Amino acid sequence: MADSRKATDEFDRFVEGLQQEVDRQARAIYSARLIEEASYPDHVGRMKAPDAYGRSMGWCGDMIEFYLRLDGERIEEVRFMTDGCGPTLACGNVLARMIEGLTLDQAGDILPEQIVDALDGLPEEHFHCAELAVSTFQNAMFSWRFKQQAEGD
Repeated sequence: MADSRKATDEFDRFVEGLQQEVDRQARAIYSARLIEEASYPDHVGRMKAPDAYGRSMGWCGDMIEFYLRLDGERIEEVRFMTDGCGPTLACGNVLARMIEGLTLDQAGDILPEQIVDALDGLPEEHFHCAELAVSTFQNAMFSWRFKQQAEGD
C-alpha cells in the first residue's frame, strides 16, 4: 500500500513537472492572448441545423468547420470545430467572436492578418491557421449565398 502511494505521488510530481515545462515552452513561443484563446474557447461546438456550414482541411492536416445561424444576412451565432493545434483553435475562436453580429459582407472583409493582430501575434509557421479559419468561414458564406441564389431561381 505504501509503495503504491509512493509510486502515485512520484507519478503525480512527474506529470506536474512535465505540464510546467509544456506551459513554459508555450509561453516562450505564443502570446498570452493566443494561449488564453486556445485554452478557453467560447465558440467551439457544433450547431444543429445551421443556416450555413463550411469545412476545410489545411495542408497541415488540421480540419476546421464553421457553423452560422443567420438573420437575413446578419450573423447571429457562430460555432466552430477543429481537430487542429492550439493556434488553429485560437484562430477559429477569435474569428468566430469577430464575425458574430456582423453582416456577411462585413465579415467577408476580415483578413487573416486581423486574426493575427487580435492574438497579439502568431509564429510565422502558424500563419496558415489564420488563413484556414478565414477560408473556412468564406466557404460557409459562399455555400449559403449559392443556396440562396439557387432557391431564388
